[in-house]
Amino acid sequence: MASDPASSADVHRALDKLRSTLMIPSCAGSQAESSLQSRKVTVVGIGAVGMACATSVLNRGLCSELSLVDIDQDRLTGEMMDLQHGAAFYPLRVNIQASSDYAVTANSNLCIITAGARQREGESRLDLVGRNIQILKSIVPRLIEHSPDTSLLVVSNPVDVLTWAAWKISGLPMNRVFGSGTNLDSSRFRFLLAEKLGVHAQSVHGYIIGEHGDTSVPVWSSLQVGGRHLLPLMKTLGDKKEYASIHTEVVKAAYEVIHLKGYTNWAIGASVGALTASVLQNQCRVHPVTTMVKGMFGIEEEVFLSVPCVLGRVGVSDLIPLDLSAKEREKLLASVKTLAATQASLAEHFQGAKL
Repeated sequence: MASDPASSADVHRALDKLRSTLMIPSCAGSQAESSLQSRKVTVVGIGAVGMACATSVLNRGLCSELSLVDIDQDRLTGEMMDLQHGAAFYPLRVNIQASSDYAVTANSNLCIITAGARQREGESRLDLVGRNIQILKSIVPRLIEHSPDTSLLVVSNPVDVLTWAAWKISGLPMNRVFGSGTNLDSSRFRFLLAEKLGVHAQSVHGYIIGEHGDTSVPVWSSLQVGGRHLLPLMKTLGDKKEYASIHTEVVKAAYEVIHLKGYTNWAIGASVGALTASVLQNQCRVHPVTTMVKGMFGIEEEVFLSVPCVLGRVGVSDLIPLDLSAKEREKLLASVKTLAATQASLAEHFQGAKL
């Protein structure tokens, strides 16, 4: 059963307290101000996910410069040329560069990290961490060297642990290091519900929070469709267990796509495009992205996982304190324990850093 909704004043006080505690600036400035500035995006890793992110950013007209970085110079050149040849169809004139030399990333406003070992069929995202942590350590310092004022958007899996690692490695303020998190999980959730109810996915307002993976938490208590809370209506709309199975489909979705085509890319590319727009255009939209959540919902561990966040030019400016039911809170804390245990196993990779 959900707790009583907080008053508007309570919510504002909670946001101010969180922002003060985490030393996060507010989402200030206008969208128009941001649009007048030259914007540069770097994508590290030109696999299927990286190129889907790049095309999404280009097709949305989000940057004036795009840099691609990878270790395979021949493929980099080919991908760069392929993108350049579509110049007549992009909303903006974009200078597209590609190199294995990180100097090409200089003065980036946003660096999107997609490089890493690919998830194997049947492999959980958390199993990937050992194979990806060293790759991340080789990437982040070079990005910061050339773009000290950048924000980092981590997409590589397991995204929650790697976002935490990127923050540790980078030395950046926590608001400028965030992960794609459950933004895609939430889209899958909204799509499946929309299909069942016969409405557009944008008319379904709900979140998956916690880990981007097996211990994610669907927030049924705040789910709304057309301004109506769905949970009380489930008895009249269909079998409650049938609706509950939708979350199982969300969790299994990536594994099924990987089984069928070998990888996922288009949906995560669309998700990253939306996150990039919110940052570079200072839209201050609310997205469930991976960020530091210590101090929220009784969480004592220094972990990064997904909660609804206001995303703008400063990165994560606000964390939204959802009214979770007791069961949802319990599941979220279980997700925290899973991630905290994984982070603890990585201590040897961060000797000298404060863990």
